Amino acid sequence: MPLNRRKFLGRTAATSAGAALASAAAAVPAEARGHGRPRRRYAFTVMGTTDLHGNVFNWDYFTDAEFDDTAHNDVGLAKISTLVDHVRKEKGRRNTLLIDAGDTIQGTQLSYYYARVDPITGEGGPVHPMAQAMNAIGYDAAALGNHEFNYGIPVLRKFEEQCDFPLLGANALDAKTLRPAFAPYWMTRLRTPCGRDVKVAVLGLTNPGIAIWDKVNVQGKMTFPGLEEQAAKWVPRLRSMGADVVIVSAHSGTSGTSSYGDQVPYVENAAALVAEKVAGIDAILVGHAHVEIPESRVVNKETGREVVLSEPLKWGQRLTLFDFELEWERGRWQVASVSAKVLNSNAAEEDPRIVGLLGDEHKKVVGYVNQTIGTCSAAMTATEAPYKDVPIIDFINHVQSETVKAALAGTEYAALPVLSQASCFSRTAAIPAGDVTIRQVAGLYPFENTLEARVLTGAQLKEYLEFSARYYVQTPAGGDVDPSKLTNAGNTPDYNYDAVGGLTYEIDIAKAPGSRIAKLSFEGKPIDEKAQFVLAVNNYRASGGGNFPHVASAKQVWANSEEIRNTIIAWVQAEKSIEVSRFASVDWKLTRDGVPVF
Repeated sequence: MPLNRRKFLGRTAATSAGAALASAAAAVPAEARGHGRPRRRYAFTVMGTTDLHGNVFNWDYFTDAEFDDTAHNDVGLAKISTLVDHVRKEKGRRNTLLIDAGDTIQGTQLSYYYARVDPITGEGGPVHPMAQAMNAIGYDAAALGNHEFNYGIPVLRKFEEQCDFPLLGANALDAKTLRPAFAPYWMTRLRTPCGRDVKVAVLGLTNPGIAIWDKVNVQGKMTFPGLEEQAAKWVPRLRSMGADVVIVSAHSGTSGTSSYGDQVPYVENAAALVAEKVAGIDAILVGHAHVEIPESRVVNKETGREVVLSEPLKWGQRLTLFDFELEWERGRWQVASVSAKVLNSNAAEEDPRIVGLLGDEHKKVVGYVNQTIGTCSAAMTATEAPYKDVPIIDFINHVQSETVKAALAGTEYAALPVLSQASCFSRTAAIPAGDVTIRQVAGLYPFENTLEARVLTGAQLKEYLEFSARYYVQTPAGGDVDPSKLTNAGNTPDYNYDAVGGLTYEIDIAKAPGSRIAKLSFEGKPIDEKAQFVLAVNNYRASGGGNFPHVASAKQVWANSEEIRNTIIAWVQAEKSIEVSRFASVDWKLTRDGVPVF
């Protein structure tokens, strides 16, 4: 879809005009040293959030309780709103801007409800809670995240329409015209007490991985070139348009790595590379990686100037503050210094204005997720799932394999054995004995992944499992094993460790990665390397997420547009009962030199 230039330019002009009326109470001219002449100076602050993932309240819809973690972090825009109000009072409302770096409308049952259950795209549909909250707080601009595309372009476009601020994506292009499908940038003027406005530009960049992670939603409609390429195109333009300060809001981490291998010729986590290679950027609000970076400095190779980067922690746990100091030199404003820090939202109360605004939506979703949909014969928990074969992961694999078998019935692939992969997405996920609710089942699968079926050989499956087993820290035989120090080797997240149901195998963690899989069998016999199997696999993995071998290039024999989470919920609703004995079995285990760890 081409950029609606009238809407974009109108928004920008209106916002700029509003900002031009700003007072500048926090900016006071200072005397410069030398010659006794006053030097004109101005200070302003840019606040930033990222990876909000549908969090308005400090609430966990999967546990039906206030959010809490071991670090006692809090989440949600209601708390961010309080922090923002405090900063605006301290700095002066018109000496501040508020931006976001993406992944806004996916992640909680609150955001899911208004995308799927009572969608904002429906006839006379509701306004998305994230749009309501961000409008009320007064966001100026937000970059697109990859998860913005999870529910399809129509939902994203409706959300965009409901926002009072632009969604930015300089590298989200219309596939046919190769023109920006969204506003590339937002620009405004800040009035200073010196009689010279400061012109601030915010360039939005999103993640090239959208092309594979949400292929079903964007293929043939949008294309996503690299961040460096588009920053190099747009930053000089913004400078030529008179921007005194250029800020990039990038839904991209700083590590320089990619989870999709060479399937897309662009770096996934490219924020630091953009700072290093593209001249003319003053600061970058970083997103996507879900890590906290209060302040990082990268030297630009062309100019030798430092670019300041900051990534506030996900879900509204932190608010970044970029503090800019400017001086008037040689007929224009020059950035004299930039610093960054983060504020912790657990020090703030929820803003009663936001709580009141969305209280009804919150209650509606709490009621929805607490509906009873069936029963379970025994309690299941994911606490030990990262290092033991436990029934709760077997359950996911059971539903997925049954779904694929039913879909392939009557096709040429019906005779092939069906296997399934699943990960531990949440170590706190649990299904109780007795009544089971939507939220408890949904808690097994917090991501909006869909299900596919791909054909792999026995040899390819072994390599797939070897790759997955990199997740474990190499641990010599003998001595006790501390489970808390056993997993996540090389910072591999839990969701990039797969257990494959339908096979039996051992993982020897005393051995080096690449040579850990032993006794790999199918139906009690050593696996035939040439035999073909159907793997029920989520679309993230199938499209290259995690960079697992073979699966992305394997033949796709079936795919479904329904979220796996909904597939599991529907299975429970249809079966009425989860009979754990039907699927629970220990098919894989950790060993050290052949001796079981547990």
